[in-house]
Amino acid sequence: MLLIQADRDALLKPLATVTGIVERRHTLPILSNVLISKQAGELSFLATDLEIQISTAHSDTEGGDFQLTISAKKFQDILRAITDGTKVSLEQDDNRLTVKAGKSRFNLQTLPAQDFPKLAIDTNVRSRFTVGQRQLKALISRVQYAMAHQDIRYYLNGLLMQTEGNELRLVATDGHRLGFISGAITQNMERHEVILPRKTILELYKLLADIDDEVDIEIAQNQVKFAFGNIVIHSKVVDGKFPDYNRVIPVGNEKLIPLNRQQLLGSLQRAAILSNEKFRGVRLVLSDGILKIICNNSEQEEATEELEIAYRGDPLDIGFNIGYLLDVLTNLEHENVVFAFGDHATSSTLVTVPEEANFKYVVMPMRI
Repeated sequence: MLLIQADRDALLKPLATVTGIVERRHTLPILSNVLISKQAGELSFLATDLEIQISTAHSDTEGGDFQLTISAKKFQDILRAITDGTKVSLEQDDNRLTVKAGKSRFNLQTLPAQDFPKLAIDTNVRSRFTVGQRQLKALISRVQYAMAHQDIRYYLNGLLMQTEGNELRLVATDGHRLGFISGAITQNMERHEVILPRKTILELYKLLADIDDEVDIEIAQNQVKFAFGNIVIHSKVVDGKFPDYNRVIPVGNEKLIPLNRQQLLGSLQRAAILSNEKFRGVRLVLSDGILKIICNNSEQEEATEELEIAYRGDPLDIGFNIGYLLDVLTNLEHENVVFAFGDHATSSTLVTVPEEANFKYVVMPMRI
């Protein structure tokens, strides 16, 4: 039975939207599938890993209603391998789906749509607000790299989203560095905060477009919903207490060093070539008018870079994980950055940008 006939891109684009969260191998085989359904002239694709659920729907008036689940990755690989602009037809016969494109034919196994485990939607909405896609994408980009990855402190494996007044705040930390950014929203909000899982943030960032269309955000008791364009993301939140970021951000660092971001980034990238592969350490040696960047490794090799700086004060020799510095410089777009050092090599350092007062990045030193 013919289910649908469409251009390859009309199937591939919505499929690619939802498949980022799908694992190829799962203890529950049906979770490796995508649920494709057509109802009342609307074709929808849905995928879930039981923590996150992504769906997208498009108008499609041809053919009748149907529901099926097939391997998300296999179907995506097939569509990608088909020439752009080719007409693709889907035909179902019992528990088999035949994908036809030109002289190509693929028979795929299906699993019953009624067995597909959708996320239970939490309707107890506590807070609702909107923010532009471009603005939200920019805010996430400033801090997402500071999230922990597979940390035993599970509440760090994600990003804090906090609303208060007319402000949206995003905070990420892995215990060694912290990124903070805030942006204005039109709604006047009570204080609410949730921790969004790392996977949710990475998928959301990937799907947001560089346009001003709004994202509708709903915060429920244990879920958050993002709706934009024809995409809807439901995500569970991380149950835990996020650290008090205000206690981490230093306020008394008086050694202020304005630096050209691209110049500093280039120097660090070159020095990193000879950094220790395991510890990734870099020394920043501060003296009158000069910043030295020094990396060495276990083979006794050393790289040194020098930058002229507008600084007159006590010398400082401080070590960092060079990856933490490269991350922040790579994810900023501004011409200049300001490093605010403390008085001691054990004090955390604050990185800010003159054009964006609502951004702060704190990095802890390391002993080298």
